[in-house]
Amino acid sequence: MKKITLLSTIALTLVISSCSKPAGEGGQATIKGRIWVENYSTLNSMSDSYTLKGEFAGADEDVFIIYGDDVSYGNKVKSGPDGIFEFKYLRIGDYKIYVKSKDTTRASYFYGSGIKTVDVSVSIGNKKETIDTKDLVIYK
Repeated sequence: MKKITLLSTIALTLVISSCSKPAGEGGQATIKGRIWVENYSTLNSMSDSYTLKGEFAGADEDVFIIYGDDVSYGNKVKSGPDGIFEFKYLRIGDYKIYVKSKDTTRASYFYGSGIKTVDVSVSIGNKKETIDTKDLVIYK
């Protein structure tokens, strides 16, 4: 009888421990932040430089979130008129937030896109935590 009880206890422990949920939706935590845009003039071929024309909140920008070790994004939101974005109902875990930006270094021009990503990695450690990321500065 003790042998069956011990086996049952071990089996139950394995089942419960395997139920831990990975990063993603279904929790009570929030990640929020702001998109900030620096608007540059077209590249001046004579001086090989850009000129800053203005700065403003990044309204209506696509903001992506990657859950844990996933290889592609799990969700996307649009930033509001003030550049603020928010991902709600997240579980404890690691996340990467990213947004697309013009590549002012011209490194991506060799590949033809002229676009790069600006990202920040975030870890949620408390199930009701709200994390405010640094501003994600993009270039237009």
